Amino acid sequence: MDDTLNSSDPVAPSVSRPRRSHSGFDPAPHIERLRRDGYTIVEGFLDEAGLDAFRAGLAPFVGAHRGRNPFEGQTTERVYTLIARGKLFEQIAADPRLLTILDAFLLPGYLLSASHSICIHPGEVAQSLHFDDGFYRVPRPRPAISMSVIGAIDPFTADNGGTLIIPGSHTWGQDDVEAVRMASEAGVDHPLMADMFSLEMPPGAIAIFHGTLVHGAGANVSGAPRLSFTNQYCEPWARPQENFFLSVPRERVREMSPEARTLLGYEIFPPFMGHVTASHPAKALAPGWTPPMVRQAGG
Repeated sequence: MDDTLNSSDPVAPSVSRPRRSHSGFDPAPHIERLRRDGYTIVEGFLDEAGLDAFRAGLAPFVGAHRGRNPFEGQTTERVYTLIARGKLFEQIAADPRLLTILDAFLLPGYLLSASHSICIHPGEVAQSLHFDDGFYRVPRPRPAISMSVIGAIDPFTADNGGTLIIPGSHTWGQDDVEAVRMASEAGVDHPLMADMFSLEMPPGAIAIFHGTLVHGAGANVSGAPRLSFTNQYCEPWARPQENFFLSVPRERVREMSPEARTLLGYEIFPPFMGHVTASHPAKALAPGWTPPMVRQAGG
């Protein structure tokens, strides 16, 4: 496990590493804001054509699933494994502008942990306050083990379920997180909630935030649904939320970009995490590939 998890700086980068670049995009202000406030907003991430393509690409998959519990949202529709449901969704997850920012906070070879669309329908209640990498049971304060992205397909407003966030909460210890969570569930105020606000952003914008930032989807008290997506990324040594090895067919992965393949785990994290019977996992993408243990058994 990374020694920097014991660092006294909860937003320290995991390790120094070379930065990739993207012409015309400066990640520095976003990296600075992430360190200071725990979140940043990139407007214009998707243009009008991209928004139209997103809706069209998602359309065949909607209408089949509502949330199973209050956290998923019982009047919220989620389409999981989004990265594999169209080329646009793959490009969004591996967009170089986004990756230049994530590179500053996660070790090389980081993984996609979750990828799904979220449509909050009218009448949905507010989600409980939480932080996205809370299932990694490493005491806070600490550097984030994951980074989250929420993208607006419809505008985010205070009335339609815009995400509630508490700036600076990515640096909190566990006691502060628990105090706020309990106050929120009891419906009472807490001094640490004084700066909480509803994230408002236009269609095509994304919010990027630390997995340690306290937040939660707001209630949709408007008369219309609000469509968005989330992609979450974790350290290469951490277990992703979704098992993409099982949910994404190898034939689909074979058609993806090298960046997307790495995000799905078809790469080695040094010295040998992720190997397949002592072989590189990318070899599994070759047509006709057979697991080594099957070949060795003469099967």
